[in-house]
Amino acid sequence: MTIREALAQGSGLLKSSHVDTPALDAGLLLAEVLHTSRAGLIAAGPDPLSEENYRSFQALLGRRLSGECVAYILGRREFRGLEFTVTPAVLVPRPDTETLVEAALGLIDQTAAEALSPLETSEPAVPRWRFLDLCTGSGAVAVSLKNERPELEVWASDISEAALDVARANAARLLGTEPAINFINSDLFSHINCRFNLIVSNPPYVSTGEIQALSPEVKQEPLLALDGGDDGLDIIRRLVAEAPAHLLPGGRLLLEADPRQMKVIAGLLETKGYKDILALRDLSGQDRVIGASI
Repeated sequence: MTIREALAQGSGLLKSSHVDTPALDAGLLLAEVLHTSRAGLIAAGPDPLSEENYRSFQALLGRRLSGECVAYILGRREFRGLEFTVTPAVLVPRPDTETLVEAALGLIDQTAAEALSPLETSEPAVPRWRFLDLCTGSGAVAVSLKNERPELEVWASDISEAALDVARANAARLLGTEPAINFINSDLFSHINCRFNLIVSNPPYVSTGEIQALSPEVKQEPLLALDGGDDGLDIIRRLVAEAPAHLLPGGRLLLEADPRQMKVIAGLLETKGYKDILALRDLSGQDRVIGASI
Protein backbone atom coordinates (compact mmCIF):
# COMPACT_ATOMS: atom_id res chain seq x y z
CA MET A 1 0.00 0.00 0.00
CA THR A 2 1.27 3.46 -0.88
CA ILE A 3 1.13 6.49 1.39
CA ARG A 4 -1.49 8.05 -0.88
CA GLU A 5 -3.66 4.93 -0.69
CA ALA A 6 -3.37 4.75 3.10
CA LEU A 7 -4.31 8.41 3.36
CA ALA A 8 -7.38 7.92 1.17
CA GLN A 9 -8.40 4.86 3.17
CA GLY A 10 -8.04 6.71 6.48
CA SER A 11 -9.92 9.73 5.21
CA GLY A 12 -12.77 7.53 3.98
CA LEU A 13 -12.98 5.75 7.32
CA LEU A 14 -13.22 9.02 9.22
CA LYS A 15 -15.76 10.41 6.75
CA SER A 16 -17.99 7.35 7.14
CA SER A 17 -17.93 7.97 10.90
CA HIS A 18 -19.08 11.58 10.38
CA VAL A 19 -15.84 13.25 11.46
CA ASP A 20 -16.10 16.90 10.37
CA THR A 21 -12.65 17.18 8.72
CA PRO A 22 -11.73 13.64 7.64
CA ALA A 23 -9.03 14.46 5.07
CA LEU A 24 -7.33 17.00 7.33
CA ASP A 25 -7.40 14.70 10.35
CA ALA A 26 -6.14 11.68 8.43
CA GLY A 27 -3.34 13.76 6.91
CA LEU A 28 -2.22 15.10 10.30
CA LEU A 29 -2.20 11.64 11.85
CA LEU A 30 -0.29 9.99 9.00
CA ALA A 31 2.18 12.88 8.90
CA GLU A 32 2.78 12.30 12.62
CA VAL A 33 3.51 8.62 12.05
CA LEU A 34 5.97 9.43 9.25
CA HIS A 35 7.56 12.41 11.06
CA THR A 36 6.83 14.73 8.17
CA SER A 37 4.60 17.66 7.28
CA ARG A 38 1.36 17.48 5.34
CA ALA A 39 3.22 18.92 2.35
CA GLY A 40 5.86 16.21 2.73
CA LEU A 41 3.09 13.64 2.91
CA ILE A 42 1.71 14.71 -0.44
CA ALA A 43 5.15 14.69 -2.05
CA ALA A 44 5.76 11.16 -0.75
CA GLY A 45 2.34 9.92 -1.92
CA PRO A 46 3.59 7.25 -4.36
CA ASP A 47 6.03 5.77 -1.82
CA PRO A 48 5.16 2.49 -0.10
CA LEU A 49 3.97 2.58 3.52
CA SER A 50 5.66 0.03 5.77
CA GLU A 51 3.56 -2.45 7.71
CA GLU A 52 4.79 -0.99 10.99
CA ASN A 53 3.79 2.53 10.00
CA TYR A 54 0.46 1.30 8.69
CA ARG A 55 -0.30 -0.28 12.07
CA SER A 56 0.70 2.91 13.86
CA PHE A 57 -1.57 4.92 11.57
CA GLN A 58 -4.48 2.55 12.23
CA ALA A 59 -3.93 2.93 15.98
CA LEU A 60 -4.15 6.72 15.74
CA LEU A 61 -7.23 6.47 13.54
CA GLY A 62 -8.80 4.27 16.19
CA ARG A 63 -8.23 6.93 18.82
CA ARG A 64 -9.77 9.57 16.54
CA LEU A 65 -12.78 7.34 15.87
CA SER A 66 -13.27 6.92 19.62
CA GLY A 67 -13.87 10.66 19.88
CA GLU A 68 -10.40 11.85 20.90
CA CYS A 69 -9.50 15.06 19.09
CA VAL A 70 -6.41 15.31 16.90
CA ALA A 71 -4.82 17.91 19.20
CA TYR A 72 -4.88 15.52 22.17
CA ILE A 73 -3.61 12.63 20.02
CA LEU A 74 -0.68 14.72 18.78
CA GLY A 75 -0.25 16.55 22.08
CA ARG A 76 -0.06 19.95 20.41
CA ARG A 77 -2.05 22.65 18.61
CA GLU A 78 -0.96 25.71 16.65
CA PHE A 79 -2.25 29.09 17.77
CA ARG A 80 -1.10 32.40 16.28
CA GLY A 81 1.93 30.75 14.72
CA LEU A 82 3.08 29.10 17.96
CA GLU A 83 2.86 25.39 18.72
CA PHE A 84 1.24 24.84 22.11
CA THR A 85 1.39 21.64 24.09
CA VAL A 86 -2.13 20.49 24.97
CA THR A 87 -3.30 17.71 27.27
CA PRO A 88 -6.75 16.64 28.53
CA ALA A 89 -6.17 19.11 31.41
CA VAL A 90 -6.80 22.07 29.09
CA LEU A 91 -9.13 23.21 26.36
CA VAL A 92 -7.76 22.98 22.84
CA PRO A 93 -6.99 26.53 21.56
CA ARG A 94 -9.40 27.49 18.80
CA PRO A 95 -9.26 30.03 15.95
CA ASP A 96 -12.24 31.90 17.45
CA THR A 97 -10.09 32.80 20.46
CA GLU A 98 -7.70 34.67 18.18
CA THR A 99 -10.46 37.32 18.16
CA LEU A 100 -9.78 37.84 21.87
CA VAL A 101 -6.04 38.25 21.21
CA GLU A 102 -6.67 40.65 18.31
CA ALA A 103 -8.99 42.74 20.47
CA ALA A 104 -6.38 42.96 23.21
CA LEU A 105 -3.64 43.92 20.74
CA GLY A 106 -5.89 46.59 19.27
CA LEU A 107 -6.43 48.19 22.65
CA ILE A 108 -2.74 48.03 23.52
CA ASP A 109 -1.67 49.58 20.22
CA GLN A 110 -4.42 52.20 20.34
CA THR A 111 -3.11 53.57 23.63
CA ALA A 112 0.60 52.93 23.11
CA ALA A 113 1.39 56.63 22.82
CA GLU A 114 -0.85 57.67 25.71
CA ALA A 115 0.17 58.05 29.33
CA LEU A 116 -0.50 54.75 31.09
CA SER A 117 -1.04 54.18 34.79
CA PRO A 118 2.31 53.33 36.40
CA LEU A 119 2.82 49.98 38.06
CA GLU A 120 2.39 49.81 41.81
CA THR A 121 6.09 49.86 42.68
CA SER A 122 8.43 52.10 44.61
CA GLU A 123 11.14 51.63 42.00
CA PRO A 124 11.29 54.18 39.17
CA ALA A 125 10.38 52.55 35.88
CA VAL A 126 8.92 53.30 32.50
CA PRO A 127 5.15 52.77 32.82
CA ARG A 128 3.92 49.73 30.93
CA TRP A 129 0.76 47.72 30.67
CA ARG A 130 -0.11 45.12 33.24
CA PHE A 131 -2.26 42.44 31.67
CA LEU A 132 -4.22 39.52 33.22
CA ASP A 133 -5.50 36.41 31.44
CA LEU A 134 -8.11 34.73 33.64
CA CYS A 135 -8.94 31.05 33.00
CA THR A 136 -5.71 30.78 31.01
CA GLY A 137 -5.85 27.02 30.34
CA SER A 138 -2.95 26.14 28.03
CA GLY A 139 -1.71 29.73 28.26
CA ALA A 140 -2.41 30.34 24.57
CA VAL A 141 -3.72 33.90 25.03
CA ALA A 142 -1.17 35.01 27.63
CA VAL A 143 1.82 33.49 25.84
CA SER A 144 0.72 34.84 22.45
CA LEU A 145 0.34 38.37 23.81
CA LYS A 146 3.69 38.24 25.60
CA ASN A 147 5.30 36.90 22.42
CA GLU A 148 3.84 39.66 20.27
CA ARG A 149 4.17 42.47 22.83
CA PRO A 150 7.21 41.60 25.02
CA GLU A 151 6.93 44.90 26.90
CA LEU A 152 3.72 43.75 28.62
CA GLU A 153 3.75 42.63 32.23
CA VAL A 154 1.65 39.51 31.88
CA TRP A 155 -0.20 37.59 34.59
CA ALA A 156 -2.16 34.40 33.96
CA SER A 157 -4.38 32.47 36.34
CA ASP A 158 -6.48 29.33 36.43
CA ILE A 159 -8.40 27.41 39.08
CA SER A 160 -6.79 24.20 37.80
CA GLU A 161 -3.22 23.55 38.90
CA ALA A 162 -2.95 20.87 36.20
CA ALA A 163 -3.83 23.46 33.55
CA LEU A 164 -1.26 25.87 35.00
CA ASP A 165 1.42 23.17 34.71
CA VAL A 166 0.69 22.99 30.98
CA ALA A 167 0.66 26.79 30.64
CA ARG A 168 3.96 27.18 32.53
CA ALA A 169 5.60 24.57 30.30
CA ASN A 170 4.34 26.33 27.17
CA ALA A 171 5.62 29.69 28.39
CA ALA A 172 9.05 28.26 29.25
CA ARG A 173 9.40 26.53 25.88
CA LEU A 174 8.02 29.32 23.71
CA LEU A 175 9.25 32.41 25.56
CA GLY A 176 12.47 31.23 27.19
CA THR A 177 13.51 30.12 30.64
CA GLU A 178 13.11 33.52 32.31
CA PRO A 179 9.82 33.96 34.23
CA ALA A 180 8.17 35.99 31.46
CA ILE A 181 4.64 35.43 32.83
CA ASN A 182 3.40 35.50 36.42
CA PHE A 183 1.27 32.38 36.88
CA ILE A 184 -1.10 32.06 39.82
CA ASN A 185 -3.55 29.38 40.96
CA SER A 186 -6.76 31.29 41.65
CA ASP A 187 -10.53 30.92 41.50
CA LEU A 188 -11.02 34.04 39.37
CA PHE A 189 -9.76 36.91 41.58
CA SER A 190 -9.60 35.02 44.90
CA HIS A 191 -5.77 35.08 45.07
CA ILE A 192 -5.12 38.18 42.94
CA ASN A 193 -4.35 41.36 44.86
CA CYS A 194 -3.19 43.88 42.25
CA ARG A 195 -4.84 45.89 39.49
CA PHE A 196 -4.46 45.77 35.73
CA ASN A 197 -4.82 47.91 32.64
CA LEU A 198 -6.47 45.02 30.81
CA ILE A 199 -8.19 41.82 31.92
CA VAL A 200 -9.18 39.21 29.33
CA SER A 201 -10.83 35.85 29.75
CA ASN A 202 -12.14 32.91 27.77
CA PRO A 203 -14.22 31.53 30.67
CA PRO A 204 -16.53 28.51 30.79
CA TYR A 205 -19.68 29.66 28.97
CA VAL A 206 -21.48 26.50 27.78
CA SER A 207 -24.79 25.94 29.57
CA THR A 208 -24.97 22.74 31.61
CA GLY A 209 -27.89 21.48 29.54
CA GLU A 210 -25.92 21.77 26.31
CA ILE A 211 -22.88 19.80 27.46
CA GLN A 212 -24.30 16.45 26.38
CA ALA A 213 -25.08 17.80 22.90
CA LEU A 214 -21.45 18.71 22.26
CA SER A 215 -19.38 16.67 19.83
CA PRO A 216 -17.60 13.62 21.26
CA GLU A 217 -14.17 15.26 21.02
CA VAL A 218 -15.31 18.43 22.84
CA LYS A 219 -16.91 16.34 25.59
CA GLN A 220 -13.44 14.90 26.30
CA GLU A 221 -12.15 18.38 27.14
CA PRO A 222 -12.17 19.42 30.84
CA LEU A 223 -15.71 20.01 32.10
CA LEU A 224 -14.38 22.65 34.50
CA ALA A 225 -13.38 24.77 31.49
CA LEU A 226 -16.67 24.29 29.64
CA ASP A 227 -19.60 24.31 32.08
CA GLY A 228 -20.90 27.82 32.76
CA GLY A 229 -23.96 26.80 34.76
CA ASP A 230 -27.65 26.71 33.89
CA ASP A 231 -27.48 29.54 31.34
CA GLY A 232 -23.73 29.46 30.73
CA LEU A 233 -23.21 32.79 32.48
CA ASP A 234 -22.36 31.85 36.08
CA ILE A 235 -18.62 32.57 35.73
CA ILE A 236 -19.19 35.60 33.49
CA ARG A 237 -21.51 37.17 36.10
CA ARG A 238 -18.77 36.80 38.71
CA LEU A 239 -16.17 38.23 36.34
CA VAL A 240 -18.27 41.26 35.50
CA ALA A 241 -18.99 41.93 39.17
CA GLU A 242 -15.46 41.42 40.49
CA ALA A 243 -13.29 42.87 37.71
CA PRO A 244 -13.73 46.60 38.50
CA ALA A 245 -11.87 46.20 41.81
CA HIS A 246 -8.92 44.80 39.85
CA LEU A 247 -8.82 47.31 36.99
CA LEU A 248 -6.76 50.49 36.98
CA PRO A 249 -8.58 53.74 36.10
CA GLY A 250 -9.66 53.50 32.48
CA GLY A 251 -8.91 49.77 32.47
CA ARG A 252 -10.83 47.42 30.21
CA LEU A 253 -12.37 43.96 30.42
CA LEU A 254 -12.56 41.65 27.38
CA LEU A 255 -14.57 38.42 27.42
CA GLU A 256 -15.03 35.63 24.91
CA ALA A 257 -18.54 34.15 24.92
CA ASP A 258 -21.26 32.53 22.84
CA PRO A 259 -22.71 34.95 20.25
CA ARG A 260 -26.16 34.18 21.68
CA GLN A 261 -25.08 35.53 25.07
CA MET A 262 -23.83 38.93 23.95
CA LYS A 263 -27.02 40.89 24.55
CA VAL A 264 -27.37 39.57 28.10
CA ILE A 265 -23.68 40.21 28.86
CA ALA A 266 -23.99 43.77 27.56
CA GLY A 267 -26.86 44.25 30.01
CA LEU A 268 -24.78 42.87 32.88
CA LEU A 269 -21.93 45.24 32.02
CA GLU A 270 -24.26 48.22 31.81
CA THR A 271 -25.90 47.38 35.13
CA LYS A 272 -22.49 47.23 36.84
CA GLY A 273 -21.55 50.67 35.53
CA TYR A 274 -19.19 49.76 32.69
CA LYS A 275 -18.98 52.07 29.70
CA ASP A 276 -17.86 51.94 26.04
CA ILE A 277 -19.41 48.48 25.62
CA LEU A 278 -18.42 46.94 22.29
CA ALA A 279 -18.82 43.51 20.66
CA LEU A 280 -16.25 42.16 18.18
CA ARG A 281 -16.83 39.55 15.48
CA ASP A 282 -14.90 36.33 14.88
CA LEU A 283 -13.75 34.89 11.56
CA SER A 284 -17.25 33.60 10.81
CA GLY A 285 -18.81 37.04 11.31
CA GLN A 286 -20.44 36.29 14.67
CA ASP A 287 -20.05 38.41 17.80
CA ARG A 288 -17.43 36.51 19.81
CA VAL A 289 -15.76 39.02 22.15
CA ILE A 290 -17.37 41.72 24.26
CA GLY A 291 -15.44 44.48 25.95
CA ALA A 292 -16.08 47.43 28.23
CA SER A 293 -14.13 49.93 30.33
CA ILE A 294 -14.59 51.25 33.84
